[in-house]
Amino acid sequence: MVVFAALSCFTSIAVGAWTAHGADILLGPEGAGWVRTGVEYQATHSLALLAVGIMMSVRPGRFLGWSGIAFAIGIVLFSGGLYGLALTDLSAFAYATPLGGIALITGWLLLAIYALALDRYAP
Repeated sequence: MVVFAALSCFTSIAVGAWTAHGADILLGPEGAGWVRTGVEYQATHSLALLAVGIMMSVRPGRFLGWSGIAFAIGIVLFSGGLYGLALTDLSAFAYATPLGGIALITGWLLLAIYALALDRYAP
């Protein structure tokens, strides 16, 4: 999870820099807006995933692991869907984005369940 989170943070910074320095010309204002939203959510949830990965090494839990998986899936589907919409004419990406949003929400819910100490076990 830490490797995925680090690579996802790297990607969000690279895509964000590209967007800030001229993507509007290629993508237009609407497409650039989609990419900015994707970058924002990717960066935020990559940091959450990093925290989950670190917590797993300290105090693992089943819900914690599933939270990380949900965050990773959500990052790929939500941000990836927005990037796909911005860069291609494929409307199929519009279906990935809400599924990714549901996965991100699920990740936070599972993290809350873990934090309520309903699923902790000693390492």
